[in-house]
Amino acid sequence: MTITLTIDGKTVSVKEGATVLDAAKEAGVYIPTLCADEDLLPFGACRLCLVEVQGDRRPMLPSCTTPATDGMVVRTSSPIIDKTRRNVVELLLSDHPEDCLTCPQNNRCELQRVAAYVGVRTNRFRGEKHAYPIDDSNPFYRRDLDRCILCGKCVRTCDEIQQLGAINFAYRGFRTKIATVLDRPVATSTCESCGQCVDKCPVGALYPEAWLRYGLPAAETKTICAYCGVGCGLILQTRGNTVVGVRGDPDNPVNHGRTCVKGRFGYEFINHPDRLKKPLIKKDGAFVEATWDEALDLVAQRLASVVREHGPDAVALLTSAKCTNEENYLLQKYARGVLGTHNVDHCARL
Repeated sequence: MTITLTIDGKTVSVKEGATVLDAAKEAGVYIPTLCADEDLLPFGACRLCLVEVQGDRRPMLPSCTTPATDGMVVRTSSPIIDKTRRNVVELLLSDHPEDCLTCPQNNRCELQRVAAYVGVRTNRFRGEKHAYPIDDSNPFYRRDLDRCILCGKCVRTCDEIQQLGAINFAYRGFRTKIATVLDRPVATSTCESCGQCVDKCPVGALYPEAWLRYGLPAAETKTICAYCGVGCGLILQTRGNTVVGVRGDPDNPVNHGRTCVKGRFGYEFINHPDRLKKPLIKKDGAFVEATWDEALDLVAQRLASVVREHGPDAVALLTSAKCTNEENYLLQKYARGVLGTHNVDHCARL
């Protein structure tokens, strides 16, 4: 069932159960927000997505938690809405670091975009600043709580998507922050390093360690994770010929954007200087580079020689979880149909 409503003079139809924010996106109307996310339940924390609903006694409503109803007439901008949004952003910036040029999220920061949209050019409020130490205990990402805006995306992602609950809001008032159990460093917490919270963070509170070494990514390429046979979709973030980051592909039907720690952060081997880029053949006691044809011919000759001299059961094949199901099928078919042996094993059994 669909319902029809009007947003800033535009008529839009959405499915029953959609929020006003969903309807605005469908109508192509931008409403600023820092806590809303399509993958997470409505939260209503940032109070930036306020709108006016004709006939409602309440002056403003958060569009991310307000259900759209049939015949509803919504205004997303007015003097009071615009002033309230500016006040909210100014308050967020009152205890936020002002070093945007050196922030890892510079030009990718949602707070930057929202501040520019609502027209904050100067900050009237000069509040007390936090001075939390940067948590670099985790080898894959850093946590800078000075930049945190308490949108709760990381907490909700860990709870709703990963269902782990490794972090939550702690303390009260100005001392409120995102903390692990007993406020321990990330490395000694129950965090599984899936990286989902890093992807969701709208500011520079969470960022990959690799960005400090390689810089921000300049391009993205979709691919399939090679760590196991599940077939999770990944998006490789590259800078030149260097992989500087990975995130899950939300369009992939296998993982829907989710990743494990290996898929998310186990990409350093790609650029490692010790990685073999050409086959090696031992000659006169030393390994020398060879072509693929030379390497494959040598393997075929040695396998045939072993089978001929000692029988097919003198050979065994060990397949890998990094291969696809089709590749593993072909390997066992090769073992049985060509080599004539049933000695086939798989690393997942070990």
